[in-house]
Amino acid sequence: MSDFTFWDIVRNLLTGLQWTLALSLVAFIGGGLIGLLIMVMRISDKSLPRSFARTYIELFQGTPLLMQLFLVFFGVALAGLEISPWMAAAIALTLFTSAYLAEIWRGCVESIPNGQWEASSSLALNPLEQLRHVILPQALRIAVAPTVGFSVQVVKGTAVTSIIGFTELTKTGGMLANATFEPFMVYGLVAFGYFLLCYPLSLSARYLERRLHASA
Repeated sequence: MSDFTFWDIVRNLLTGLQWTLALSLVAFIGGGLIGLLIMVMRISDKSLPRSFARTYIELFQGTPLLMQLFLVFFGVALAGLEISPWMAAAIALTLFTSAYLAEIWRGCVESIPNGQWEASSSLALNPLEQLRHVILPQALRIAVAPTVGFSVQVVKGTAVTSIIGFTELTKTGGMLANATFEPFMVYGLVAFGYFLLCYPLSLSARYLERRLHASA
């Protein structure tokens, strides 16, 4: 096992796990903010923002995350700008996340009966006020479970960023496997690390789904 002890391996993997968690949080929060804007554009009555949002969603849902990552990392470099693997990973994963969250939330908003829009319009509220004060509070209950569930995909998606040299959990595991000649043990620990991050999120999504359905 070279000069690495078991605890050396675990300590290095925990550092990679921290970067995986940090990237996941940045992508999910940033993706949520952009996704909310895209969702509002997607349900707009105006054709231009609606078409832009539809194209945006189809672009990021219809292409592999790896290709999006390459385009950000190498595309920015071709433009003569320097970009770190961390920044490229954060941008690509944020845009990827925003497209999926926008579509999830659009479905939740459109599941609210049209009567709610009609009732709120009778109160002289403009469309954004209707959305903010009447529709979104109801859609939020529906959106919680699938949103938490999608966060699992965001965490697992961070593994792709190892391709461009971002040292998250998978990249750290690869370097340790090469250094220790113990790939089975190292990648087993890597898998366990992802399990520790993803399983509680999966449980939370199922719990919230049951709870919200029971109270509906």
